[in-house]
Amino acid sequence: MALDQSFVGRTYPPTAPYEVGREKIREFAEAVGDANPAYTDAEAAKELGHPDVIAPPTFVFSITFKAAGQVVQDPQLGLDYSRVVHGDQKFAYRRPVRAGDRLTVTSTIEAVKSLAGNDILDIRGEVHDEAGEHVVTAWTKLVARAAEEA
Repeated sequence: MALDQSFVGRTYPPTAPYEVGREKIREFAEAVGDANPAYTDAEAAKELGHPDVIAPPTFVFSITFKAAGQVVQDPQLGLDYSRVVHGDQKFAYRRPVRAGDRLTVTSTIEAVKSLAGNDILDIRGEVHDEAGEHVVTAWTKLVARAAEEA
């Protein structure tokens, strides 16, 4: 069953703040195999003009995808999450995510489409720090695969 087009433009409340820790950044950088010293060494980051270590560009996915859970779990939307696969992800940064940031995410449904029986949901996550500064926008595309015929 196709998702309701009237959900396009619906915005969900901001998430509780997520505090970005140095250790989380280091673990993420190691997990993705990125040895950039700005991710693990505060002095190296400071030499580049940052107040502390910064996170790899895809680090923010972990908090924006969790925030998109508000959309996915909305019973009125009617998305069957057991059929969902991650279709795409992109980011537009205003500044890097830094250790010590306390970030919130506000999720908005940007598009609902149906293609070959599959539902495609585009979610925009606006990430702000505790001062209200816009840090990054993340777009997540989710695809709910069509039910298989018996």
